[in-house]
Amino acid sequence: MKRNNGTNTMKNMMKKTVAALAALTLMVGAFAGCGEKKEEDKLTIGIVQMAENGAFEDMRNGFIDRMRELGYDESKLEFNYKNAQGDATVLNTICQTMVTDKVDMVVTIATPPSQAMVNQESDIPVIFISVSNPVGAGIISDMENPDKNATGTSNAIPVSEIFALSDKLTPGVQTYGFLYATSEINSLTTIENAKAYCDENGIAYEESVVTNSSEVQQAAQALVGKVDAIFVPNDSIIQNAMAQVAEVAKDAKIPVYGSSAVMVASGAFATIAISDTEIGAVSADMADQYLKGTKMEDIPSVVVPATDTVINKTTADAIGITLSDEVLASATLLENEE
Repeated sequence: MKRNNGTNTMKNMMKKTVAALAALTLMVGAFAGCGEKKEEDKLTIGIVQMAENGAFEDMRNGFIDRMRELGYDESKLEFNYKNAQGDATVLNTICQTMVTDKVDMVVTIATPPSQAMVNQESDIPVIFISVSNPVGAGIISDMENPDKNATGTSNAIPVSEIFALSDKLTPGVQTYGFLYATSEINSLTTIENAKAYCDENGIAYEESVVTNSSEVQQAAQALVGKVDAIFVPNDSIIQNAMAQVAEVAKDAKIPVYGSSAVMVASGAFATIAISDTEIGAVSADMADQYLKGTKMEDIPSVVVPATDTVINKTTADAIGITLSDEVLASATLLENEE
């Protein structure tokens, strides 16, 4: 009987030891779990950009700077920035990776990345920046009540205002040249508006289209001798090659009216533009609304107005345009080094 009691005592001690180890394991796991939870509380926002250009960079920086101002410092939020370098296949791979990585939000800059990300049909919210026609591009179905788990800002180009600026700065234009890429819905939408304006006002126009950046210079040259001015929509392919367009136009003494301040900085003559930094900041305010609990469908997409007249003084001098004192006082003037 004593031996049996000894055996029972040993068994009881072993049970207590196992229980203690189990409790210790649970405690360690709990502490580890707390550590993991803390790390999970740090948000990751993916930023997807189609190509390198100054406008997109200003939009991205405007978004990031505003998020930091709103209190999302490095301890709370990190950005996962990806650039497709103009390659549609790479763009789709980037968007697929964002889904696989389960980032908390994706911010897309301009139309192609926004389309590519929304087409993933994931549960990741999308905030788009500077999409000129979100409904026409199939990114959302309604500006006031956005769907597809996406919302954001539109930079609808003020076509009539830009043509009115042309009438003021270079009166007497009878034929415009439209230079754009056929692959970008944002360009097509703006060009349709430009055609409608010209048709309503009895103005002729010629079109010269491209499919990639290697065709831009030749397309610009094809307009020389046929047009009095060139209009370029919000087109990333043309924008990336604006220096070539500007050189062709300067040699022919043709004013180029662009759709962004970056185009003007790259040699186009003039535009009425939005602030690229501001549209990024407005998009950040929308991201903040979502992160604080507002549903995506309750955050209307907004059109950020273009209000700034931007003129390249160097280009004006090169093509022989004299700017009035009134224009010089009211416009933002840019100059390029010769």
